[in-house]
Amino acid sequence: MGKTTFVGAVSEINPLRTEAVMTSASAGIDDLTHTGDKTTTTVAMDFGRITLDQDLILYLFGTPGQDRFWFMWDDLVRGAIGAVVLVDTRRLADCFPAVDYFENSGLPFVIALNGFDGHQPYTPDEVREALQIGPDAPIITTDARHRADAKSGLITLVEHALMARLK
Repeated sequence: MGKTTFVGAVSEINPLRTEAVMTSASAGIDDLTHTGDKTTTTVAMDFGRITLDQDLILYLFGTPGQDRFWFMWDDLVRGAIGAVVLVDTRRLADCFPAVDYFENSGLPFVIALNGFDGHQPYTPDEVREALQIGPDAPIITTDARHRADAKSGLITLVEHALMARLK
């Protein structure tokens, strides 16, 4: 949850968004538990860009989490330095497929606990245990609506990816 918002908050270009109004066709597919005011859903992917340094430009892809979009993941991660897995702890099970995918692919990833107005119901250690991920994967807290938080998460990812390559 929050991928479109995350990309939009940090992108230095107008992000490409593929949001559509949710209809009855999404019933049973999109879990609206804890998101009663959500009226749109991503139907393809979001795209943005951020320059972290003169020689370091990141291209951002926000992909839907529903299994009908998993076919895109192999293409989108080709050449990627890593991934940020945005986690809404109210819907922790939603991120299991992404965590499994990145663990199995060997792509460095960061878990970003997306809090709303600073509210984090679980500690990073509790989430690490629930997701059964090792100590190497960084877990950070973020608010996807805030540019500084999103940028900090991307910097953490780049640092993690660089350290993983040095091992």
